[in-house]
Amino acid sequence: MSQFFQIHPENPQARLISQAVEVIKGGGIVALPTDSCYALVCQLDDKDAVARLRRIRNVDDKHHLTLLCRDLSEIAQYAKIDNQQYRLLKAATPGAYTFILEATKEVPRRLSHPSRKTIGLRVPENRIVHAVLEELAQPLLGTTLILPGEDEPLTDPDDVRDRLSKVVDLVIDGGACSFIPTTVIDLTGPEPVLQRQGRGDAAPFGL
Repeated sequence: MSQFFQIHPENPQARLISQAVEVIKGGGIVALPTDSCYALVCQLDDKDAVARLRRIRNVDDKHHLTLLCRDLSEIAQYAKIDNQQYRLLKAATPGAYTFILEATKEVPRRLSHPSRKTIGLRVPENRIVHAVLEELAQPLLGTTLILPGEDEPLTDPDDVRDRLSKVVDLVIDGGACSFIPTTVIDLTGPEPVLQRQGRGDAAPFGL
């Protein structure tokens, strides 16, 4: 059975954040709230945890997982960003966007798209996630919490607990989330391409 923490969305309790990070460092899968939907996250460089994450979502290696980063400078460690891309990212982070960018060598090869060598990255605007990222001191690897065969993400922490208590290690209750996922924008080409319209406004990207 998974653990269940109630963490204040505006003033996250440091003790519980530290315990959540220990779960992640120990190879755990954590369900937590973001500024869009609930997400499943694990440690970036934990091969077994990443495999579990993909099994829970029932997605293969062609499905972009997302690096949740603390800030734009951290994104630049894991993605190749030119000046134009930097300006776009600076205007839209933090926020409910996921950006597809070319991965740097800092990203384990098994995490990037097998043919395109791209990765999804975002800077979420959520205090619980930021507290976890600060304590962990590296990005989290995550994916929207949409279960196999379903179209809508889980947004209520009690539902998450009821349905995933046997397959995740920790559920963080930070209150109900939006049911609208992030807006996904591909920045690998000469012009931004909208891959999924979600909570983030695509207009600043000319889309």
